[in-house]
Amino acid sequence: MVTNNERVTLFKGFTLDLARGCVLHSDRPVHLRPQSYEVLKYLVENKGRLISKDKLIEEVWQGRAVTDGSLGKCIEEVREALGPEARQYVRNVRGRGYIFDPGVHESSEMRVLRREEIDVVSVVIEDDEDASAAGRKQIAVRSAVRKHPVTGVKRFNQIALIVLPALTIAAAIIGYFNYFAPRSAIINSIAVMPFTNVSGDPNMEYLSDGIGDSINNSLSQLTGLRVMSRNSVYRFKGRETDVGTFGRDLSVEAVLTGRLALSGNDLLISVELVKAADNTLIWGEHYNRKLTDLGSLQTEIARDVSRKLRAQLSPADERKLAKNYTNAEAYELYLKGRYHHFKLTLPEIRKGITFYQQAIAADPTYALAYAGLAEAYRTLAIAGWGEASKDVLPQAKAAATRALEIDPDLAEAHVALGWIRFSFDWDWDAAENEFRKAIELSPNSSDAHRGYAHLFSILGRGDEAIAEGRRARELDPLSLINNALEGQFLFYAGHDEEAIARLRKSLEIEPTFWIAHNVLGRVYTGQGRYDEAIDEFRKAIEFGRGANEPVTQLGYALAKSGRREEAKDTLEELKIAATKNYVPAYNFAVIYNGLGDKEQALKYLEKSFQEREVQITFIKIDTRWNEIHDDVHFQSLMQRLGFK
Repeated sequence: MVTNNERVTLFKGFTLDLARGCVLHSDRPVHLRPQSYEVLKYLVENKGRLISKDKLIEEVWQGRAVTDGSLGKCIEEVREALGPEARQYVRNVRGRGYIFDPGVHESSEMRVLRREEIDVVSVVIEDDEDASAAGRKQIAVRSAVRKHPVTGVKRFNQIALIVLPALTIAAAIIGYFNYFAPRSAIINSIAVMPFTNVSGDPNMEYLSDGIGDSINNSLSQLTGLRVMSRNSVYRFKGRETDVGTFGRDLSVEAVLTGRLALSGNDLLISVELVKAADNTLIWGEHYNRKLTDLGSLQTEIARDVSRKLRAQLSPADERKLAKNYTNAEAYELYLKGRYHHFKLTLPEIRKGITFYQQAIAADPTYALAYAGLAEAYRTLAIAGWGEASKDVLPQAKAAATRALEIDPDLAEAHVALGWIRFSFDWDWDAAENEFRKAIELSPNSSDAHRGYAHLFSILGRGDEAIAEGRRARELDPLSLINNALEGQFLFYAGHDEEAIARLRKSLEIEPTFWIAHNVLGRVYTGQGRYDEAIDEFRKAIEFGRGANEPVTQLGYALAKSGRREEAKDTLEELKIAATKNYVPAYNFAVIYNGLGDKEQALKYLEKSFQEREVQITFIKIDTRWNEIHDDVHFQSLMQRLGFK
């Protein structure tokens, strides 16, 4: 081992760079967490000396409460980072501690020949505490009988007579365990379940939900690992069932569960990674950190999980997992924003927007907070929740654009901008580029595939829409919105019966999901099954919590079924609503079209165009406009929208 003032050469190209505080391999940095680097540094500084676990923990963590497991994890990370030969140099002396021994490469015969005494040895199989959960064993050669010192050839012959048979037995036993012991196969799919808040404080739900979400998002970036998305796993939140059931229902090989408690500023998290097929524990760990370490903690857990899955982490994957987006304050505010945003009611979305804005104030370079803000604003425009597209979508666009200025490789921001490019800018090519980029960056993103499917659908590219919609649902099979919108894509592509089947599947998952009722009513309306359609729209109104979209669809169905007065009543209802909140002009155009009032329908379509409403992007594929499709004003709208 060669040293100078700033560098310590370890072995075979590995160097400890004391000035930069990192490990180099052929002058290229090797990623290690700070704690793992400090463990290695302390062992190297005390080379050849056995350091107890307590001493290592005292020196590296300096009084902070950590477990032996945290130290063991650091040792394992050091060994993984330094390659297969590291175990020869960074060794565990069972029950006593660790040693960095630069002399272990010397031949075993030479080291034995230097001994003053000969031990009669016995071969013992032990569990190796540093081995993986696969059940690897180590061979321990223990002293049995002490002999007198011997010298020269006689000593060598005695050693040979005793040691060689023992080594032969050891080799046979190692071979047995290597052949017959169970091995951990690479796991290619995982579900990160909502973490359980055991603190007893409901105000901490945002924290337990958010940490699970963040780990999920980090893992979803890894190549070759299928990660079940949030929408599906949250169907199981609060359910008392075994992990095997989760795994089977979600079609994944492994399930990660977690429990969280907050005591003052101390954050306590325990996690378990379980093989779904037989409920066996792959790995578990306890983390005791300060709340100020929240951001780095979720990154640490994600990296630990990925390694226990034995995922093949490329340098690019390591960088993705190590990415530290912000400070603790901004990260906590971001988690609160997501928690409220994903409740998907108008008051909660607005509350989410407030927290996203606070996160940005705490860190103006926080790309994820900008992406969350963009998605929240976009959500306000799509379901008729009293927000005009022209008011909220420019804000969504500005936030998504800013996110990508900070981090051009943030998939979430590309997804948000993709939606905005086609629903507000009507720039179909730019939208397609954004979705392609998002899928390239995050192939497992069901949100990206769903957005891409939506774009294909409104452009009339039905087969491509169905394929992308199916992919989104496969990635997130229990997602209500994925199932419902796949039904919509099938409907617009002319596959009514398949659409009905998919929508009924969605309602089996959640009978009160208003969007599924609304789309199912659309299908029935197109088939002339007006009574069934009206029934579905009334359910959508009941469950829609103030959304005016199903009121519009009900008005059209009533008009087409001959119940004109009731249809006009829905028009009046929307006009009254419009005195309090924004109601899209497109909605009025739809009902007037159902009533056969072409002039009023075209008038409101033109107003919808001027207002740049999201809803007008459907006019190319919505067969309800077929009766006025050849009108010069309608054709002018199509051309100005950029439809071919």
